[in-house]
Amino acid sequence: MLKRPSNEEASAWLGITPTLKTDTLYDVAVIGSGPAGLATAVYAASEGLSVLVVDGEVLGGQAGASARIENYLGFPTGISGLALTGRALNQAQKFGAEVAIPLVATRLECGDGGHAADDTVALTLSDQGSVRARAVVVASGARYKRPPIANLKSFEGDSVHYWASPVEARLCTSEEIVLVGAGNSAGQAVVFLAPHVKRLTMIVRGAGLEASMSRYLIDRIRALENVDIQVRSEIVELHGGRAGGLESATVRNRDSGATSSLPARHVFMFIGAEPNTAWLNGCVALDEHGYILTGLAPAAAQASAPLPLQTSLPRVFAIGDVRSGSTKRVASAVGEGAAVVAQIHSILGAATTTA
Repeated sequence: MLKRPSNEEASAWLGITPTLKTDTLYDVAVIGSGPAGLATAVYAASEGLSVLVVDGEVLGGQAGASARIENYLGFPTGISGLALTGRALNQAQKFGAEVAIPLVATRLECGDGGHAADDTVALTLSDQGSVRARAVVVASGARYKRPPIANLKSFEGDSVHYWASPVEARLCTSEEIVLVGAGNSAGQAVVFLAPHVKRLTMIVRGAGLEASMSRYLIDRIRALENVDIQVRSEIVELHGGRAGGLESATVRNRDSGATSSLPARHVFMFIGAEPNTAWLNGCVALDEHGYILTGLAPAAAQASAPLPLQTSLPRVFAIGDVRSGSTKRVASAVGEGAAVVAQIHSILGAATTTA
């Protein structure tokens, strides 16, 4: 009997997470199974490299939780994030990539002074020791931000959600709900959830949606009759009923300070994310916001310029949302996942030539 197991513990006992061979030297270890990491796995494996993909949460990252992506090239009617990343996973496995989800990468080993000890990089994985790879691609993305609401945690998993899937849509049928956020992910969630609910109220910290949301989403939201938008506002407190579920939220106007009570059975948080880089153990250079800087390390002893996606640690690359200066779009993440494979080949090829 497992009591309150983590996702990783439950998956191991159920046989979902494979047991890795720690004596195997992989060509490429990819940390993260979002669009960027999966693109790397597909292109690297299809070109004959041995690939390991590790993710501590679920397949697809933040993109995998999107109800419908409508601005991705080639899908004019849209595609859900789960369907898109699920197809990418099938492609990667078809070409021979090994995928371990959920399995957490807890530490990047960089030796003394921030330099790899040899021509490989070691990764520590919780419950399964460590593995070594000739190159590591960090595509660990970002974690969902949580607003400073004192009793927020007590409603998580029941009434507070950080993604909008068909499961949440069924939970919210004919209910009054609140959605916090003003980015494209928030807009996609509003368009998806609105047909299922009685009323949806958007809480926006800024003055409007134009600065952070695509025009096509703004137009769709404004055409929805059961959607209200409260700008320059924020949730400061959540209130539950006797049964333990959420009943209302206290909303404060950021200009006047006035508060009001808003009926809410469910709250969806789409307020952005922060980079998932704590596990990197200080091995690579980060910007002031914690995102990974790239284009810093020399490509090889003979190279005159660094590789665009390489970090300050040779043989370690960063792509997707975790990379400083990245474009937060699925298409961009996929493009970086493909581009990094060519840069990895230049590293591995240089090592082979030197040897």
